[in-house]
Amino acid sequence: MTLVQPPMMVRGGNHSARALRLMIRDLARGRQGIADAGDLKVRPLEAPGPGVRVGDGSALIHGVRPWQGAYTQSNIGDAVVDVPPTGPFARTDLLVLRVEDPEYEGERDPRQEDIGYFHLVKGVDQDATVPRGMTAIPLARMTLPRNTATVTADMIIDLRRLANPRTERTLLTVHPTDTEKVPAQHGQWANWPKEAAWNMDIPAWATKATIVVTLSGLRAEAGNVYAELRTQLGEHNAAPTVVDDDGTTTRRSSVTLSDTLALPPAYRGTRQRLAVQINQIDKYGDGDFTVSRGTTVTADVQFTESPA
Repeated sequence: MTLVQPPMMVRGGNHSARALRLMIRDLARGRQGIADAGDLKVRPLEAPGPGVRVGDGSALIHGVRPWQGAYTQSNIGDAVVDVPPTGPFARTDLLVLRVEDPEYEGERDPRQEDIGYFHLVKGVDQDATVPRGMTAIPLARMTLPRNTATVTADMIIDLRRLANPRTERTLLTVHPTDTEKVPAQHGQWANWPKEAAWNMDIPAWATKATIVVTLSGLRAEAGNVYAELRTQLGEHNAAPTVVDDDGTTTRRSSVTLSDTLALPPAYRGTRQRLAVQINQIDKYGDGDFTVSRGTTVTADVQFTESPA
């Protein structure tokens, strides 16, 4: 094997298509899939019928042969893909974005035919992925009932994956400066501790937020304590965690709150408030629950990008 010379970096060189594909592979860090979260989404036709439409977007597709390299494909505007009606039996089809490079597979002539195209693999298993030996990435799986000529949204399963999803992680800490009891209106959600609140800049590309908040050194005294705690991002509430403490003496405990929230498009690229909330329920205990100088609140927030 001789060195493949890098393309377009010197004047007068002989730059092969393979050299460019290998450069794309390296720049993509060996990964394949769609480029951005909203790319190449498969939807029903605007007037539902025997087909689907693939939206705007770009993708990276790795060749299945050793040292074949990677291909880029871009779709501008909706592309319509026909889906044949079913007969007396149900059918599952797989829609892929395929590259058929005649140097490695197929007999397409690049001078007259597109080597990249949307390809429907009909009659696959319900958990099927790209057939072995095919250079392609999966976009959607369609489960079609028998005697069906119309593809609806509930028949389409999204299989897209991001080639290089972005992440952004932030660690935040708070040490309360004053002793603070749970607000007096028990049985209602309230922000607590008051210092455990932050303004978060949400990346424009983020589709999910994974939030883990740990409260260490919480103080309980003067009886039993039963409370629910949760995080709130903007107007979205995470699942609550229960503290059920039936002690009688002064004691300290730790609580971990965690959840993954889907970020609506309106939140992306904006600043939203992240806060810890508590709902103490006196029915199961009327003791005092406090934070003080001995309490630490740590928030671990990770924004991630996934197909949307």
